[in-house]
Amino acid sequence: MMRKLAAAGVRHRLGSFVGTFLTAFLAIALIAGSGLLLWSVLTQGPGGNRFAATDAVVAGDRSVVLTTATDKGDKVKTKTKEERLTGAEPLPAGLTGELAAVPGVAAAVADYAFPVALDLGGEPVRAPDAASVAHGWSSAALTPYPLREGAAPRPGEVVLQAAFGVPVGQSVRLTTRTGVHDLLVAGVVDGDVPGQAAVFIADEQVAELSGLPGPTAVAVRLEPGVDTGTALAALGERVRGTATVHTGADRVTADLPGAVPDYIGAISIFGFVLGITGFAAVFVLTGTVSLAVQQRLRELALLRAAGATPRQLRRMLRLEITLVTVAAAVPGLPCGIVVAELVAARFRDLGAVPPQFTVSLNAVVLIAAVVLGLAVTVLATAIAARRAVRIAPTQALRETVTAGRVGKAPRIVLATVLTAGAVAVLSLVPLGGPFGMGMGFISCSLLLCAAAALGPLVVGPLTAVVARVAGVAGATGRLASAMTRADSRRVVGVAIPLTLMFAINGTMLLNGDILTEVTGDQQAARTAPATVRVAAAMPLGTANEVTALPEVTGSAATLATRVVVDQEGKPEDYAAQGLRTTGEPAVDLGVRQGELALRDGTVAVSEPLAEARGWHVGDRPVFWLADGTRTELTVVAVYANWRGFGDLVLPADLVAAHDPRGLVTSLYLRGTPGLVTAVEHRWPAAPVTDPRAGAADVQNQQAAWELMVAISLGFTAIAVVNTFAIATGARRREFADLRLAGATPRQLHRMLDRETLITVVVALVLGGVLSGAVVGTFSVAQDGQWRLFAEPLRYLALLGGVGLLGAIAGIVPARVVIRPRSLPSGAARADG
Repeated sequence: MMRKLAAAGVRHRLGSFVGTFLTAFLAIALIAGSGLLLWSVLTQGPGGNRFAATDAVVAGDRSVVLTTATDKGDKVKTKTKEERLTGAEPLPAGLTGELAAVPGVAAAVADYAFPVALDLGGEPVRAPDAASVAHGWSSAALTPYPLREGAAPRPGEVVLQAAFGVPVGQSVRLTTRTGVHDLLVAGVVDGDVPGQAAVFIADEQVAELSGLPGPTAVAVRLEPGVDTGTALAALGERVRGTATVHTGADRVTADLPGAVPDYIGAISIFGFVLGITGFAAVFVLTGTVSLAVQQRLRELALLRAAGATPRQLRRMLRLEITLVTVAAAVPGLPCGIVVAELVAARFRDLGAVPPQFTVSLNAVVLIAAVVLGLAVTVLATAIAARRAVRIAPTQALRETVTAGRVGKAPRIVLATVLTAGAVAVLSLVPLGGPFGMGMGFISCSLLLCAAAALGPLVVGPLTAVVARVAGVAGATGRLASAMTRADSRRVVGVAIPLTLMFAINGTMLLNGDILTEVTGDQQAARTAPATVRVAAAMPLGTANEVTALPEVTGSAATLATRVVVDQEGKPEDYAAQGLRTTGEPAVDLGVRQGELALRDGTVAVSEPLAEARGWHVGDRPVFWLADGTRTELTVVAVYANWRGFGDLVLPADLVAAHDPRGLVTSLYLRGTPGLVTAVEHRWPAAPVTDPRAGAADVQNQQAAWELMVAISLGFTAIAVVNTFAIATGARRREFADLRLAGATPRQLHRMLDRETLITVVVALVLGGVLSGAVVGTFSVAQDGQWRLFAEPLRYLALLGGVGLLGAIAGIVPARVVIRPRSLPSGAARADG
């Protein structure tokens, strides 16, 4: 019986379920899309196998592995953590010959892999979405890369992958850490390893051009018919303690780490996207469903009076919402797939994920999105209908005008717990660290839930204050003021989604603006002494030649790299810089302790890292360089201007020797008025720029945050419109009574306009308070300065945009519902 009643109810009341359907559709689409993104990045393979034509590959460690043992009394608990390196430590030069002599080995090929930069006539040459990696010609057969045209390279020549688009016979310039080399293109090869663009040079020139004392890997082919297990065991025994034998799908991990896609950062990004969309979807979906059920209190009361039991009503509501949610999932899942593809494409463009990242479909993820959406709607329906279906029929009919109240004590207890959680996050978690943005979102979410739990206890007094101000505007203003004060629960249902829209999106956007501003301020302070910045990849030797120009009075050459630090048994990867200075200071790192006098065996550390690790000047912590070399360095300085630069500063020669790229990434110069002309004459391919220009990675990070905000804004905006429409549509009987009492449509419109204004102002004030608490705390954690925003115009634009959306969302449904012929008037009733 209840199944038929539920189906009939949905069929004959489609208009009432449109809002719930739309919200469920969007929620399922967003959860499915973000879930697919996270699933895809978690299951993404390591990329194409450059050693596909080999049987095994011998290589050194590609990650730092730390094992810690904790004595639990009755047992010893062992934990092993690892952190991927960005480079590869060369193997001994004679190892290739030794491996070739192992029984069962047909051939052993030394593979040298090193990043390079190519330019043609001063213009950079790159393959789309790929890093340029050079090898000796003998490595071409390991993939393989067959010749399309031309011939194998001889000394002074190079063979390029077709993706570069450079024809045979063209002269190109190859830049490596050993210098700049002009080479003739001898051939073009086919083949493709996603994320890598292959460059091949003559085997005789590998050591000269790469600067590597030995191969980064040795590829092995076994003799036909040999016992594979025996041969591989012999190889493993030969390299025990010095290298690892990689076979099967594991061969790809023997490649140069910087050339193999790294999805660690992408996991964090898409996990955060799922958290944002999931919270917004659950929050808005719960509010929409609850509001829709509350608006049906009169109908439920009539059914109770007709003899329906609470159990039957609960079952009917559950079946109705299940039908609506399942129907919403039908278009929601395909839209979720489209959302995932669009977001992935945008993040690829921003460089936030590897260029070869693709979205993988997974039925379990899609089903989970539907199950989650269904669980939220069913649970929200059950909670909203709990009291409505349990009260006596006569009481229900009596309370159709005044809805029941939930006790204050449970609300206060729940809100106190949530607020305490938010305060703990804001005060105990280091918001200035890498997890600051995520923790800001979590704390804002907790505060939003606390505000929703308090409901009328918070919104009621705020509404009373705003309503009294609005009540000054004539009779309709006083009526709107009285209506909003009398039914604060309705104001809560409409204002909270708008509060969510402003608070969540405002927190993410404003925190991103503050982070960008702080980074820009530190970069400006750091580069203030410099006159110009040469932004080009150049060998350290070439940079030394530039700094030796008579027009240069001071210089600072930086080489970007990554360094691994032992974080209490967990290896952590940090951005670092190699630094070489001459003459007058060209950069100011804001040294707080010690002196920035780098020499062999020394390091400078950022204030946050020094504080986190308890390091002081004179300490000798352990580091792993980009190629995995373990070293102890003496701390000689602690500096403050680290944002957009790195947490560690090492001697430039040390970085150049152990980073696979080993090139100067920025050269800051001070000098005489003729400095720019002299530099451009010496290095015409190098762009001379303003030293205070923003870093591309910071700009891309801000763009990624803005994309997340755009996704969340789109969803919450539709939810806000939907909520206003549901609330307005449910008041048809109330509007009809006012028309019968003599009110004109214009008067009703003016009253609802003022009600909408009151609701929007309440929502913006509450949202501003919640976001302000989080944003201000986040700002203090960055540089000790309290800010409500970084860019006033963006803050006002967000405030005005959300307010305008709320106003339109309240006004438009009122015009649709209240029309001259849509409701009975007092005159019409009298004539009847």
